[in-house]
Amino acid sequence: MSDVDAPNGAVPEEPSILVRRIHRRDLNKVWEFLKLCFRVVNRETLEYQRPRSKKRFLEVYEEEGVEQLLFEVASEEGTEIVAYAECAFEITGADNWMNESFFTRRDMRPMFVEELAVHPGYQGRGVGSFALEQLEHLARVRGCTHLVLEVAENNKNALQFYRGRHFTKLDAAVFMAKRVSNDEELLPPRPLNRRVSPEPGAAKKPVKKPSAKVPKRETAAATTKKKT
Repeated sequence: MSDVDAPNGAVPEEPSILVRRIHRRDLNKVWEFLKLCFRVVNRETLEYQRPRSKKRFLEVYEEEGVEQLLFEVASEEGTEIVAYAECAFEITGADNWMNESFFTRRDMRPMFVEELAVHPGYQGRGVGSFALEQLEHLARVRGCTHLVLEVAENNKNALQFYRGRHFTKLDAAVFMAKRVSNDEELLPPRPLNRRVSPEPGAAKKPVKKPSAKVPKRETAAATTKKKT
């Protein structure tokens, strides 16, 4: 319906954003959605901004203590995923390097926002704000004191979004690099020396055979026989 078709010239209402928990039947569709959301930023950052792999994404669905939320907009064609949020109330994952005592010493009870992805076509329309508001509401209900998340320093759009919503820098792990001149472990090929051949017409020197020496006793005996 256009503005002209609307009764009494009223502007038609924008569709609403609905939030629900993820189902198993959603997994493949959500995986494709995440690849779309992070396709650009993952080309520029050292660490994947998630998802790391589809295998890991499917494992998360089976883990206890992890909330996976879908935000959808209904249209004439059906429902479309416009955002995905994933959070946990404790440090999860066998490969997680997060230091739990960091929060304990500061009397923090964090809710970890593992993922917040917004469809590129819906950015700037309040989808991300609604998703973050849902996460903060969930944190309050569960008795958490902080939302904690990780974002790449060169992901400028995400940094601007979170800073505008009162997120502050908690700690920093800076990846640093220095160029090193390299030498090969194995030496390069080396030309073989030429074979030395004798000059044409050169006579070979005769090889002298060692002469047999007569023992001194035998020589003295032969001289005595001649005198007799």
